[in-house]
Amino acid sequence: MATYKQFGRLLSISARLSSPLAAHACQRAGFHWTTHSTGITQRWPKTPFHIVSARTMFVQTQDTPNPNSLKFLPGRVVLESGTMDFAGPRDAFCSPLARQLFRIDGVKSVFLGPDFITITKTDITVEWGLIKPDVYAAIMDFFTTGLPVVNDDETPRADTAPSEDDDEVVEMIKELLDTRIRPTVQEDGGDVLYRGFEDGIVKLKLQGSCTSCPSSMITLKSGIQNMLQFYVPEVEGVEQVKDDEDVLAQG
Repeated sequence: MATYKQFGRLLSISARLSSPLAAHACQRAGFHWTTHSTGITQRWPKTPFHIVSARTMFVQTQDTPNPNSLKFLPGRVVLESGTMDFAGPRDAFCSPLARQLFRIDGVKSVFLGPDFITITKTDITVEWGLIKPDVYAAIMDFFTTGLPVVNDDETPRADTAPSEDDDEVVEMIKELLDTRIRPTVQEDGGDVLYRGFEDGIVKLKLQGSCTSCPSSMITLKSGIQNMLQFYVPEVEGVEQVKDDEDVLAQG
């Protein structure tokens, strides 16, 4: 049984933790608390990322090479497998989470990864400071509902899944994409999909933060192409392809 002396020590510790000095220490450590009434976050300098808490959930943000895209990490699984890219609200019919995010002014596209959500804003004139509080609130509110991120009848397409028509070269390309290239691209909030191999050219589709990134061609040529050519001599080059929906969305 605790003694009066031990109780006194616990009370002293509790008082120190609740003091303004302790709160200032938390701020210096880089923690950002959100008020449940307004959802407004306070940003503190010299932090690599931002953390917003709601009960037991923490949402972190991480910059991407694309200044118009931001990566949100809710600290839990978003998609069990694969990735999904929604270029506009009309594409989000199968995802309750994406539909909720598209209701926010300034959101151009939504990309869902294994444990992250990439939001791309309409243009550089829209301030992230105006969008982020609403995105934080939408993500936290959604995950408290228990709804599925994607409807049960919709699953991400396995573009690199083995096929009976694949020869040895295509199998090696798909394996490199899955094991070496895609994990790196997903770290930057995007993804790359296999769209075919013809006459020595690997056709790929960029998604997420990579779609409108100023350095996407550098990633495609200097990064992906060089790696594929190093391991697969049959690869002569890499070409970016776009679906008709992507062209319409960007137009």
